[in-house]
Amino acid sequence: MNSNDRTEPAISARGLTKRYGKLTAVNNLHLEVKQGEILGFLGLNGAGKTTTIRLLLDLLRPTSGQAFILGHDCQADGLRARSLVGYLPGEMGIYSHLTGREVLDFLAGLNQQTVDREYQRELQDRLELPEVDLRRKLREYSTGMKRKLGLIQAFQADPPLLILDEPTEGLDPLMQDSFYDLVVGVQQRGRTIFMSSHVLSEVEHVCNRVALLRKGELVLLSSVEEIRRLAPRRVRVFFSEEVKLEQDLPPGHETVEINPHMWSLRVEGPLGPLFKRLSGFPVSDIEFEERRLEDVLIPYYREGAS
Repeated sequence: MNSNDRTEPAISARGLTKRYGKLTAVNNLHLEVKQGEILGFLGLNGAGKTTTIRLLLDLLRPTSGQAFILGHDCQADGLRARSLVGYLPGEMGIYSHLTGREVLDFLAGLNQQTVDREYQRELQDRLELPEVDLRRKLREYSTGMKRKLGLIQAFQADPPLLILDEPTEGLDPLMQDSFYDLVVGVQQRGRTIFMSSHVLSEVEHVCNRVALLRKGELVLLSSVEEIRRLAPRRVRVFFSEEVKLEQDLPPGHETVEINPHMWSLRVEGPLGPLFKRLSGFPVSDIEFEERRLEDVLIPYYREGAS
């Protein structure tokens, strides 16, 4: 990667649009992904996530707009742009008569990427896909083994940009943790990760920012920390004696469950009004649940589904 590449966004979409007749799959998408960040690309099935990825990889041509990878036009300079990407598709559409080793070598050659065998072996160890499994035909692979192979081929050339479509699909919980550690490790070396996902817990765990598509349009772009700040707090107040809720709660406070010895509340905004409201009550304890990303994101999905 030359010095000019280091000053460019890892991904830049400028008015990117893809139509199929009357159907608009992606509509006027403007998005920049910074170098060195992990961006979670979210949306319901059919929202346009995979179409966007295919436009970035020049597997589809846009109806209008442009896309760039590290300053290289994804259409006019597609070969160079793709050579900078490690790509994990949603499904590995590979000939089943090939062995895992043949797949790794074939894809590295196809992309004209140099592979460090020592790093490749490290990936095999971390993802628990030993050489004996790589000598087997893909027709013998389980879903999880195919996913591990797909991850190894995406990471093996240590590219500056990784585009991963549902990367943990088919992985067991322990292997998901190995993947998260792998992603954080490559980010620490300055690599960029653009990953689509349906798993909000993993997005919250590893991503720096979130972009959410709904019906082909970008409806949310924010840091994970900012989304957490927007999420309502979940508060449970315990009383040493029976109490009654005789007055309305302050604005931004919603009751989830009320009984004589406990109130369960959702609180938006500062907690000061709640503490003032509790003055004089026989409070024995207060519990705060961690703010959850899904409390902000789920309404976007529900609106999209409707």
